[in-house]
Amino acid sequence: MNLHEYQGKQILASYGVRIQRGKVAQTSKEAVDVAKQLTEETGTSWYVVKAQVHAGGRGKGGGVKLAKGIDKVEEVADSILGMQLVTPQTSAEGKKVHQVLIAEDVYYPGESETSEFYMSVLLNRSSGRNMIMYSTEGGMDIETVAEETPHLIFTEEIDPKVGLTGFQARKVAFNLGLSGAAFKDMVKFVSALYGAYEGADASLFEINPVLKTSDNKILAVDAKVTIDDNALYRHKEIAAMRDTREEDATEVEAGEAGLNFVKLDGNVGCMVNGAGLAMATMDIIKMAGGNPANFLDVGGTADAARVEQAFRIILRDENVKAILVNIFGGIVRCDRVAQGVVDAYKNMGNINVPIIVRLQGTNAEEAKKLIDESGLEVHSAIALQEAADLVQELV
Repeated sequence: MNLHEYQGKQILASYGVRIQRGKVAQTSKEAVDVAKQLTEETGTSWYVVKAQVHAGGRGKGGGVKLAKGIDKVEEVADSILGMQLVTPQTSAEGKKVHQVLIAEDVYYPGESETSEFYMSVLLNRSSGRNMIMYSTEGGMDIETVAEETPHLIFTEEIDPKVGLTGFQARKVAFNLGLSGAAFKDMVKFVSALYGAYEGADASLFEINPVLKTSDNKILAVDAKVTIDDNALYRHKEIAAMRDTREEDATEVEAGEAGLNFVKLDGNVGCMVNGAGLAMATMDIIKMAGGNPANFLDVGGTADAARVEQAFRIILRDENVKAILVNIFGGIVRCDRVAQGVVDAYKNMGNINVPIIVRLQGTNAEEAKKLIDESGLEVHSAIALQEAADLVQELV
């Protein structure tokens, strides 16, 4: 589950990470009230107005602007709220901005230069260990840094038996070229950041930039946070932060119906039980000359109601030219799924694309007979290759 910047910062602050302080606003009028409150609490007189959407590169699309005074806040907030923000990480149509974060100005003058760093905590899937990835090149796309100056990216892997050690936190601060008060503050920052990552059961904490202020404080100016969905049952307060407006509406509906659904860009709809079988089905579609339009796992209770809901969700995609139903009957009986397909077809009455049904396992023969004798425009198959050949023929 992805979080907004302001939500990620709330989690960071709760674990002792120093952040760029700010509050969220839904309207331009509310933004002014927030700015006034922020001035009372922090003393700031300039304000950074940031669009809150689940996408990076907001500044490049005009979603991050500086208001140089309280009298400019309403105008700047009004220019961002309601806009369709297009960034390198959104679709061509962009994302609508429903709220903005009003944050304090942390680039104030002082005795030393400010510096920006990149830092993230994530799982290294090659080694099976958490790692801290960091760079002196903060404020830039880390992909660009990796491509052009890979020697400026450092990593620190964490032994799960020991956890993050003081030596590793100091090594991070040293590699970033810090000394004195900034060095000590970075050590605290790294330790608190890793604590937040583990404590929140996150799969990603990305801070870009981490700022060394002119008075040698280290703080998080941004926060991109992804929480492991499988751990949300342990974090009710984080689960409540979910913003479904930022998610694909079809995927949200599918989730509410108990379906695991991910929309793709192809032309063959998939309805499968089991994630592994779904991946194999997508591969066989590709090999047969088609392109999967979705990943859809109906799970182990594929009754008529769930099958019908799955059909409705798949058919909302205008690119779908055929639907392949691939069910292995183990816990769920194939004849029950077949009856669900027949019932769904009759109830909907407007399925204008060919349907290929491949059922194998418990009561597969009975299921094939049910479909063949239904009188509907449904093509049945027993072998997976047979189903793939039908896809190639019909699409």
